[in-house]
Amino acid sequence: MYISMAVAPYPSSVRRRVSRRVCWSMNKGCGVRGLGTLINTLTVLVGGGLGLVIGHRIPERIRVLVVQVIGLVTLALGLSDVIKTHNMVFPLLGMVLGGIIGELIRVEDRLVQVGEVLKKRFASDSADNRFVTGFVTASLLFCVGPLTILGAIEDASGKTPQLYIIKGSLDGFMTVIFAALYGVGAIFSAVSVFVVQGTLTLFGTRLDLLLDERMRTELFAAGGLAVMAIGLNLLEIKKIRLGSLLPGLIITPLLVWIFATPGGLWS
Repeated sequence: MYISMAVAPYPSSVRRRVSRRVCWSMNKGCGVRGLGTLINTLTVLVGGGLGLVIGHRIPERIRVLVVQVIGLVTLALGLSDVIKTHNMVFPLLGMVLGGIIGELIRVEDRLVQVGEVLKKRFASDSADNRFVTGFVTASLLFCVGPLTILGAIEDASGKTPQLYIIKGSLDGFMTVIFAALYGVGAIFSAVSVFVVQGTLTLFGTRLDLLLDERMRTELFAAGGLAVMAIGLNLLEIKKIRLGSLLPGLIITPLLVWIFATPGGLWS
């Protein structure tokens, strides 16, 4: 109230700027929604640019080794989410059904098609498949996982986007490696980050209301399975069509709502 009285004599544009800065310092955000998404997108762009600049200076064997280490860490992170499930049936059944749906609507193929379109537009001289591989791999790794969803809910509140700042730091580092290994395709994962996280942030408040604690736990467990699949792909142990598993991230909390939530269809 005192702030409003102090700035009242000034033009409305000045009042808005002052109020926004004061509220930001009080960690109320004042409607600064989507800032975390912008920060995360920027870190991917900066990391990718750095990777292109220094990539040729890093020996191939070192680049491959670093990606393998990232693959191992990714496996561990995914497993840490999977073991938190209260009932493995939900993420298991959700990912199986989601995988079937994903194959029927050809999610993986559509992701590859997007990568091919970007390749023709921005890297038409690239003869190999590194562009598409870098785009798809980085996009899935950066957009699948608990931080993506929890960060969107926080980002939608207008508060300081601490989760997306942390996620952005990790994504930026990994983009350095991916850009060094796969080239410019990894940088275009910034588009995926912006679209996916921006959309989730737009509906973040509703998402927070829709997902109760049990639904989040099983959703994150399903996401952990997807993250483990990314790790297996990075380690080249087994090629998994991860894009086809993405519908499972919707099916899993839906199953929890139907069968394990008071007020659900089955309950």
